[in-house]
Amino acid sequence: MAVTDFFAGEIATELLKTLIDISRKSCISKGTAESLIAYLNDLLPIIQEIKYSGVELPAARQFQLDGFSEVLKQGLELANKVLVAPRWNVYKNLLLARKMEKLEKTVSRFIQGPFQAHILADVHKMRFETDQRFDRIEGNQRLEQRLGALKIGTCSGGGGGGGWMEEAVRRVEEEGKMKWEISNSLVLGLGLGMKKVKEMIFRREDLRVVGICGIGGSGKTTLARELCKDDQVRSYFQERILFLTVSQSPNVEQLKAKIVGFIMGNQVLSPTSVLPQWNLQYEWLNVTKTLVVLDDVWSLAELEPLLFKIPGCKILVVSRFKFPKVIDATYDVELLKEDEALSLFCHSAFGQKSIPPAADKNLVKQIVNECKRLPLALKVIGASLRDQPEWYWANARSRLSRGEAICESHENNLLQRMAISVNCLPRKVKECFLDLGAFPEDKKIPLDLLTNIWVETQGIDEEEALAILAELSDKNLLTLLKDARDGDIYSSCYDISVTQHDVLRDLALHLSDDDCVVNNRSRLLMARREEELPREWDRYSDQPFNARIVSIHTGEMKEMDWFQMEFPKCEVLILNFASKEYLLPPFIANMPKLRALIIMNYGTSNATLHGFSVLSILPKLRTLWLEKVSVPQLSPTPLKNLRKFSIILCKISNRLDQSAFPRLMELTIDHCDDLMTLPSCICEIHLLKNLSITNCHSLYQLPTDLDKLKSLQILRLYACPALQTLPAGICELLCLKYLDISQCVNLRCLPKGIGKLANLEKIDMRECSKIRHLPESATTLHSLRRVVCDEEMSGLWRDAEKGLPDLLVQVAEKHFDLDWLDE
Repeated sequence: MAVTDFFAGEIATELLKTLIDISRKSCISKGTAESLIAYLNDLLPIIQEIKYSGVELPAARQFQLDGFSEVLKQGLELANKVLVAPRWNVYKNLLLARKMEKLEKTVSRFIQGPFQAHILADVHKMRFETDQRFDRIEGNQRLEQRLGALKIGTCSGGGGGGGWMEEAVRRVEEEGKMKWEISNSLVLGLGLGMKKVKEMIFRREDLRVVGICGIGGSGKTTLARELCKDDQVRSYFQERILFLTVSQSPNVEQLKAKIVGFIMGNQVLSPTSVLPQWNLQYEWLNVTKTLVVLDDVWSLAELEPLLFKIPGCKILVVSRFKFPKVIDATYDVELLKEDEALSLFCHSAFGQKSIPPAADKNLVKQIVNECKRLPLALKVIGASLRDQPEWYWANARSRLSRGEAICESHENNLLQRMAISVNCLPRKVKECFLDLGAFPEDKKIPLDLLTNIWVETQGIDEEEALAILAELSDKNLLTLLKDARDGDIYSSCYDISVTQHDVLRDLALHLSDDDCVVNNRSRLLMARREEELPREWDRYSDQPFNARIVSIHTGEMKEMDWFQMEFPKCEVLILNFASKEYLLPPFIANMPKLRALIIMNYGTSNATLHGFSVLSILPKLRTLWLEKVSVPQLSPTPLKNLRKFSIILCKISNRLDQSAFPRLMELTIDHCDDLMTLPSCICEIHLLKNLSITNCHSLYQLPTDLDKLKSLQILRLYACPALQTLPAGICELLCLKYLDISQCVNLRCLPKGIGKLANLEKIDMRECSKIRHLPESATTLHSLRRVVCDEEMSGLWRDAEKGLPDLLVQVAEKHFDLDWLDE
């Protein structure tokens, strides 16, 4: 084969494009793909020079190129298989990953060996003789620069108009830049702990399981997380670090599956994947150093099944308790020193690490002393006093000093002190904080779900709910977790989540139980997962319960497991469980004011719900959230006043029927892998304003009569890789303001008539590499204000930008996020 034939098919270029597509996916082969990209970047300029030179190479060298040509052809076929491989097929992804690693080694050996020795000599000669040809490889140099700019980090959604939510997210980012924990590259107050734990991990091969122990709020988890970020630790374990939160109500089988999958080298597991039973007793040929961190462990019975004996694997257990039976060595977290405690408090109260000149130094130090050097108390109380007058500080000091009792344990003392900060909040803000206790510990709470509960129960609108959320975040009473795509008014609130320190959740539960008479509590909450309902509820079930929010956390529930209860004032019911079968509580029929029903299954497989028909008699039900269940048949169960319906990680089985919710305004379908076609009956929901279909990897077709959704303003089709075309009916959605087709990697074009969307303000089309041109009508989108896309696509929109003076084309940075694996 001649040299010109070898390069005529542009094998290397096509392979490079495919590898770039792979690198954009969160898959196990991403790292190998990026290494191959680097190799091909070095190779492509030389390929181009040989291609255009016309020089015939000697037979021996031509033979080497022929062999390399076959390698690249096979690599292109392999890369295409990797690109279309579904995440849930664990075994197939593992085999493909190994083949990709073998391809990487082959390419590396060729480039670093005979190719450099022979081909570069000829290229050097050609450069000297044909300077005029250099302009032909400038395009490749630009490509190399773009590939070199690939970053693994957060991609800012940016933009204005986000109101309270955008301000809160911005504040979270700013706080992250000046985190109190980092001072001159040393973890403030935890330097000694870092040193001690690293010694146990690095220098003691005999220590397989080590621990960090301390009271709640002492900084155990902070120490563990900072340890995982440490460059020395990351280098020692070659980035193979898995951080898992166990909590008081863990799903041990699910945690075991995650640990096994990580150790076996498969880091990309869908939350719905069922992992095969791996045999961990075989002889390990290649020992790989791995660190598994188990945070918030509460019992030995739940810890022991997670301790795998595998060569090279270190396990770090973080707990309030010591487990000498299974832990080889433990570091006891020390409380902060006086100067460290003062520095942390000042950061929360003043935004700096020392007392400002205008502040009363004695008063500040007295309050710091009352916090007893506990990091969490210092942060929460400091934030509650920020920007307050001096008399307020003096009052806080008095209340803190009165709150101490000789017989109190250190953790109960902590709760009493932080309760003072919560009790000083405005009434509605305090009520919203207490609502957080209704959710299971150590779980991310979707922001959309949380704010919707506040809207339904507190008599506020969404804007005020977001303002309250921002205030709670500002006072360190919760933590906002921001997804890379969020930050403006069209961001999905489901992608922003809320977490809370377990001590703060205990505080919310403690304050919610202030009324000793269970029937009079405004929140009836189960603090932990139990096999049955609390006996206290049964004892008082002869009288109505006045709770507005009821949260139940159990395993499988059958008819005999429920007892009759009346809830005449209940507005929100949260059912958390872990089982394959679940009967809805019959007493739902005795909740005439129920406005929001949240059903969340934390089991390993989808649960079958029974007793769903009871919902049809609830006249005020407006919000329904189903998570990891098989969606029941809805047509005989009309929910006439339902406004928001969220279906997360569910099996739908074509059970959606518009007649079941004729007044629906928001429909969210996320991670439903059996959704292949969107039922056309959805188009009969004429009041629908927000339709979000995200991470549905089997969805390949939308209904042709989508144009019937005349009220639709927001359409999200995020991460639906099987979707190849958009129906022309989308162009008739004249109220549409936002269109999101990001990560629809096989979508080939935008509809020709997209210019009809006179009110379209934003298009998000990141990682749509198959779209190579824009419809001519795109230049008539005069309301379009922003397009978010990749650099390759930005050039197309730059041309349209000339006719659309108000258009901003935002190039998204590359972002790879595996945080969802911790769910």
